[in-house]
Amino acid sequence: MLQAIGLTSTPRRDLPPAVDNLTFEARPGTVTALLGPVGAGKTTALRLMLQLEPGRGITYFRGRTLHRIAHPAREVGVLFGDVPGHPSRTARSQLRMLCAAAGVPGSRADDMLGLVGLTGARDRRIGTLPLVMDRRLGLACALLGGPHTLLLDEPGARLSVRESAWLYELLHAHADEGGTVLYTTADPKDAARNADRVVTLDQGRLIADQEAVDFARTRLRPRVAVRTPYATRLAVVLSQEARAARRPVEVVAEGGNHLSVYGSDCATVGESAFRHGLLLHRLADETGDAGDSAVPRQAPAPSCVPQLLQSHPSAVPVLAPVLAPARKAPWGAVPPVEESGTGAASDLAPGADVRTGAEAVAADPSGAPGVVDVDRPRSSTELKGAPIPGPAQDPGGTPAVDPEGAPSPEAEDAPTQGPESAPAQGPADAPVPVPAPSADGAPPPEPEDVPPLKPGSVPPPEPEGARVPEPESVPAAAVVRAPRRSPLWPVRYEIRRLLGVPSTPLVVLGVLFVSLALSVLLARNGRTPLPAVLAGWPVLSPLPPAALGAGLVGAFSFGEEYRYPALTTGRGAVPRRLGLLLAKLAVTAAVATLLAVLVVVADREALRFVYGGQLVPVPHNWPALSANWFGLMIGCGWAGLLGAGVFRAAAAGVAAVLAVPVAFAPPLHHVLAAGPGRSVAGLPARLRALMSVEWSAAADRWVMAALKVVGQPVGVAMALTLTVLLCAYVLTGLRSKARW
Repeated sequence: MLQAIGLTSTPRRDLPPAVDNLTFEARPGTVTALLGPVGAGKTTALRLMLQLEPGRGITYFRGRTLHRIAHPAREVGVLFGDVPGHPSRTARSQLRMLCAAAGVPGSRADDMLGLVGLTGARDRRIGTLPLVMDRRLGLACALLGGPHTLLLDEPGARLSVRESAWLYELLHAHADEGGTVLYTTADPKDAARNADRVVTLDQGRLIADQEAVDFARTRLRPRVAVRTPYATRLAVVLSQEARAARRPVEVVAEGGNHLSVYGSDCATVGESAFRHGLLLHRLADETGDAGDSAVPRQAPAPSCVPQLLQSHPSAVPVLAPVLAPARKAPWGAVPPVEESGTGAASDLAPGADVRTGAEAVAADPSGAPGVVDVDRPRSSTELKGAPIPGPAQDPGGTPAVDPEGAPSPEAEDAPTQGPESAPAQGPADAPVPVPAPSADGAPPPEPEDVPPLKPGSVPPPEPEGARVPEPESVPAAAVVRAPRRSPLWPVRYEIRRLLGVPSTPLVVLGVLFVSLALSVLLARNGRTPLPAVLAGWPVLSPLPPAALGAGLVGAFSFGEEYRYPALTTGRGAVPRRLGLLLAKLAVTAAVATLLAVLVVVADREALRFVYGGQLVPVPHNWPALSANWFGLMIGCGWAGLLGAGVFRAAAAGVAAVLAVPVAFAPPLHHVLAAGPGRSVAGLPARLRALMSVEWSAAADRWVMAALKVVGQPVGVAMALTLTVLLCAYVLTGLRSKARW
């Protein structure tokens, strides 16, 4: 159950709010359409539900707000337009990265690619995918965690009829298993045809909340659009003939030479105009304001790759009803559109009531428009294939249970099959009476052929002496506890994010090449100190290339999150969780340390190769130099990371890195040089005595080296910069009510 209460967006200057006091609910087991014209506030309403838009109101997902859900990816799946992934990342890499963030096995990425028919495009880059593949990949991302609720913004926009049919049948399969689906659309016919319930918005306000059948009758009345220079005469003729025939026909003048005729059809109107010699310029069936209604009926669920149900058992609980019939098809294959019994069925208004002719007359004797005799697949019982666990269950197929052992809200809200919802047991499923053997041991007589039972009929009584075999006992499903949030999830996510794009190896290779060239040139004159030569640090540069590269890697870490927000799919929003920040800091520090080692080793080997080994001696104060070098690299990486996280841009992170030696270090150098000089000699011994811990003399040297690094102007400027950026990051997260 999704409940939106009092959603109101923050109004802009001199403009009304895009969403104003919107309250509605989307029930489990149904597909709800949020209908409205462009600018009605549909997308803003979805963003308010996901707390991506400033405003008021609250949204409950099965009784819990979004920031109180421990595993959001397992509760809410979101699809907002195109896949917000890096264009250079492959489809499989994108899904595996999201698997790490959601805490699901990486093999689920391959399962989801198979379910949406993208197995053959798993290694294609996201930036090269066409619209159809991109939409399917977005649906795979939304279903990756097995969510109960799906929020989709214009999922069928710009798709072909067949692709739209495939998509909506997929959504209905999810709803038939107990899930909640809410999607936005601007097409009334689309809402009536594909949704079970329609919520209509206009200028951010709720206009109507009704079932799709009622919506089609009241707001999508089929009509005949007529354009004729004799509009007044034709209106009089149609009204007189309708009264004579006692038919409920309504003729409305739309202005000029346009007429809208309700309760009739094109043939009747055309014959009336022909008999009276009235010229017609246009004669067409229409529904609402959407134009002609001659749209073919949507195709049923497509046949994707049923073999995945056997090769990937973890994919079974997601969308197994959509995988019938068993036929392997390429990614874009959909079954042909089924032909209806009559040729006129495809020309009827989409979204009309589905009844037979007798039922339609009995239900609506007045002959109101909108009741037609057309089939439309809806429930999972109409689809082939075995029943599967619903979205309220784990990928393994067992009920979801929280870590304490009590049933989780997913299991509590899961629909239970009552007497009305339980499928009828056919004759093939019922136990067959077996006659008892005779006293002399002769085999029992063969049972006579019994005609199949009709639905609702009572089975005949069992013969005397018959025994019914007891059904085999089925072992109870093992209770699987919901996994706790692991600190390794964000670390795995960050590693896969870092290695899934070519920017990281390109930065490392560029830094190594520039450092090698600069170190060889600096060692040629013989006047540059050895540490600067090994670092490739010329005097005119504020930072060595390796430090700039570390800062660039850190800036990309958060800059790409805001530019391609894969975690929330909302443009410009990234969840500010403490685990994600710590994971980014740890991975950035590891990359900076590795880059520092690679640069020094590569420069040393290059110098030995070019000038000989005698020019590269090991300095006696190498511990202090190593501490300075690693501290500078890690500090630059963290400065770029936090700068991009606070200002939401990679360029801001690079600016924060350059500001340390250019803007902050010179003033601090003058301040420290003007003050009285005091020595910290003996501080390691005093620390040892304070903590009552004994360590070696080598540890004393490392402590003194770290103190010297911090005491230098650049070290002090770096420490102050990191402290300010970290505080700003925390304050901005608290201000936006982020879940830490």
